[in-house]
Amino acid sequence: MTGRGLRVSGELQVPGDKSISHRSLICSALAEGTSRVRGVLPSADVHSTAGVLRALGVEVPALAPSMVITGAGRRSLRAPHSDLDCGNSGTTSRLMAGVVAGSGLTARFTGDASLSRRPMRRVKRPLEMMGATVELPQHGGLPMTVRGAPLTTVEWRSDTPSAQVKSCILLAALCAGVEATVREPSRSRDHTERMLASQGAEVWVNEDAVLLFAGQRLAPLDLTVPGDPSSAAFFAALAALAPAGELRALGVGVNETRTGFFAALREMGASIELEDARREGGEPVAELRITAGAALHGITVGGPAIPTLIDELPLLACVGAYAEGETRVTDAAELRVKESDRIAAVVQNLRTLGADADELPDGFVVRGTRPRLRGMVTTYGDHRLAMAFGVLATLPGNEIAIDDRECVAVSYPAFWSDLARVTER
Repeated sequence: MTGRGLRVSGELQVPGDKSISHRSLICSALAEGTSRVRGVLPSADVHSTAGVLRALGVEVPALAPSMVITGAGRRSLRAPHSDLDCGNSGTTSRLMAGVVAGSGLTARFTGDASLSRRPMRRVKRPLEMMGATVELPQHGGLPMTVRGAPLTTVEWRSDTPSAQVKSCILLAALCAGVEATVREPSRSRDHTERMLASQGAEVWVNEDAVLLFAGQRLAPLDLTVPGDPSSAAFFAALAALAPAGELRALGVGVNETRTGFFAALREMGASIELEDARREGGEPVAELRITAGAALHGITVGGPAIPTLIDELPLLACVGAYAEGETRVTDAAELRVKESDRIAAVVQNLRTLGADADELPDGFVVRGTRPRLRGMVTTYGDHRLAMAFGVLATLPGNEIAIDDRECVAVSYPAFWSDLARVTER
């Protein structure tokens, strides 16, 4: 709990889950027949996936609250006439690399400066093991040229849990009609395998492996995209830090591979309740009720928990500045190759503003001092940094400016208006 003068109240319908929105467009395109998808997130990243699919011959309509997409099956895509521009979207580039490889096509993937620096060797290695050719520049990012071929069965063991790598392999195998097994050291988010199963594909899953059987075909989707837990996390943090009030987030996806941040907030002492739990389109969904006024304390997070809150770790660092004691995160080196080096960026910004934080090689340490923070946040164009520090900017006594407020459009275009709506001073 922080200083007086801030009260939160109201209900929020957070935007549709970004991960599921990407996959709903891709799997609708690969299905046989007409899919109906509601609640797709109209963000910059999802626009990138829609644009790439259109370039491959799929008739994807403009993103809208309700969409109808007609697919012609997993072998219906055509070679593009120009580069596939993925914008800032790692999900687009890595998942669609698998689709292109499995479809026997050749395509060159490009992106903005941030995406071009992100590592693509992690998809190059399994795709080449399957029989495709992937050409990368020396630094290992974009532009990336994928040359498809008749692919072979693969059993791939990932060094690091990665839903994007896993999904790339599964989609390549689906399009090529071959079998694929992906093993991970701990479970990554599982939206792809859930969606494929909901469309009739034979998928076998346990705690450390996913097996997609050969020769699968996809039935059309009929899906309402749940609210994004990564977007709801910012408001859960806001309520946990506020001295008074209550927030409800409606229709939020509560897939256990995505809810690590809510578990971490509870461990810190926050009051978060799940209500009206249900299942929609193969995904668990619930309302979240977050009650303000709790006294927070620091925690340690690492190991298998990290994939369940990897995108929310910068936000956890920000909350840690107002929690009694030390908040320590390890085993999160993946943060260094996100849209920014999120370890360096969040620690640098916290220290610049007046908080007590240090980098670790694979994480960070934040010592809670309940500081009054002042200064300019450098986001490096990273939407999650902008929103995490945007939450801190609402706290009484803080004077925080964000250098690039517009970058939130990557995942949550209405973030600033929703933030203003639920805060009272």
